[in-house]
Order: sequence, then C-alpha cells, then structure tokens
Amino acid sequence: MLIEMKVAGLAIDPLTNMPILLLRDLEEVRTIPIWIGLVEASSIATELQEVELARPMTHDLVRNLLVELGAEVMHVEVNDLRDNTYYATLVVKHGGRVLELDARPSDAIAIAMRCGCSVYVDEQVITKAGCMDLRGDTPPRPDSATDVLGALPDNCFGKWKM
Repeated sequence: MLIEMKVAGLAIDPLTNMPILLLRDLEEVRTIPIWIGLVEASSIATELQEVELARPMTHDLVRNLLVELGAEVMHVEVNDLRDNTYYATLVVKHGGRVLELDARPSDAIAIAMRCGCSVYVDEQVITKAGCMDLRGDTPPRPDSATDVLGALPDNCFGKWKM
C-alpha cells in the first residue's frame, strides 16, 4: 500500500554532515529520513524556500524538457529499501503511455516538487526504515538510526540553508 507523504524539510546529520531529506505522512504522524547528496539537497532547498534562480538547475531542466515534450509527471513512488539504499520510480505519462522511470528518491522528489505532484512511499519501506512515529505510541527500536534521530531535539539539526 502506498502512503502519500510530503517533504517536511531538510536537516543535517550531525555525525556525517550529510543532508537528510525528511518525508512526513499527511497525518503528520510518521516521518522517514533519507540521506541525500549536497547537490540534491540544494535543489530541494531552492524549491522549499521558493528561490528564483537566473538559470535552471538540473532538476529544472528535466522539468522543462518533460513539459516541452508534452509529458506529465504523475507522481513519485519510493518503493524499496535495500542495503540502506532507497529506490524510487518517477511515474510519467506521455502519449497515452505511463512510464515508470527508475530514479534516486532525491532526484525524483526534486522533480516532483517542481511539477507539483505527489510523493508516495510504500508502507513496507516505511516499516523497513523504522519510521519515527511522532505520536510516540510504537515501541522503540534501540538499534535504529531513526530512533537516534527521533530522540534528538528539533534544534539539534536546524534547517538546511542555501
């Protein structure tokens, strides 16, 4: 089953100084962290902060290309988590065909944000990720990285800034 989620924000992993993309369900109960690269974080931050750039970034170029070709990004599915790596599909409609394009979640989400479409995460991925339950009614998993992150105060990370 797919769960619709939204980009809740970006944070910095205090141990690795790498960006973390935070996805939260629409009920604002479950959150999953996805470690991403600096370039993708910059692209996502640009959209989150509604920054207008003089020249298109790569994800803007992909959106522009899809629009010019008459394709429509329908949604993104984060559909697997294997060996600490998330997998996603960018679902695109073009010429009456629905195409499912393999993509890194960070790239697919950066494109989805520019196209105004939804992001879905497979419930099994949420379970594998050991999602943070913001209600606090699930038993803790002491070896889970998300439990460590969930236990940290909000001000520990801060927001990702350009």
